[in-house]
Amino acid sequence: MRKALFILFNLLTITVMAQTKGRFETHDLGQFKLHVYYTNDVMADASYIIEGKDALVTMEHPLFKDNVAEFDAYLDQLGKPVEQRITNYHVGGTGSHDVVMAEGMPRFSKGEVYGGMMQGFAQAFGDTMTEMPTGKATEVPFGSTQQWAGVTFEFSRGASSDFPAASLLIGGKVYYTHWTPAKAHVSHLQVSSPAAIDAEIAEAEKSLATGAELFIGGHGGAARRDAVEFKIGYLKKMKELLHANATAQAFTEALKQAYPGLPGEAGLADLAKALYK
Repeated sequence: MRKALFILFNLLTITVMAQTKGRFETHDLGQFKLHVYYTNDVMADASYIIEGKDALVTMEHPLFKDNVAEFDAYLDQLGKPVEQRITNYHVGGTGSHDVVMAEGMPRFSKGEVYGGMMQGFAQAFGDTMTEMPTGKATEVPFGSTQQWAGVTFEFSRGASSDFPAASLLIGGKVYYTHWTPAKAHVSHLQVSSPAAIDAEIAEAEKSLATGAELFIGGHGGAARRDAVEFKIGYLKKMKELLHANATAQAFTEALKQAYPGLPGEAGLADLAKALYK
């Protein structure tokens, strides 16, 4: 995982680009609404607002100043108090507000791997990146169910190959993981070893078993069940092709043939390199 993080940092520091402002979409789920903010930043991050009857919960605040301003302005327009702020996989622009994090993540986020990555981002992106948060972080135990803004938040351990953060089942209808499932080739930053394939399959199958309607992530936004089903089939095919092909090049060609025209083909060389190292 550490190698994957440093690869991510190197990719993002090739060019320091101006951030394109994002867009919002809203999903009405009956007892609550989910507001999805697509930042359109260099990391394809997404942020979320869960709107209950009388209050709001925010999750995964943006990292760049333009996005923070846009997100905060939208939040103010909703006209309800923010009862809780969740920082899970992504430390972002929560300012001096207190946050909640999965147990162990406050320490990990300040450690060598995550903390070093954030310091590297600060050097690369300079003044375009928001100030690091200063509020208190309270840890939420895995296996616990919290209720904020009249909505339940069930905390479980995320994929074993990822950061020690949580997968969240929100209101029994929305399932949050680090990466939104998509009908596209996976990134080597998500699947960086053969063991990670099994970990991602297990996590995807767990998410489907909850009966959730929407599947969201810190990267990507919102998807439906069919995207999760595609991801499971894709990862199982990847595992099969990994065993059937002796070289990274042969694996890459086999995966292209299995999924002709699938988005993300440009990243297959890096994926194969990670799997055959």
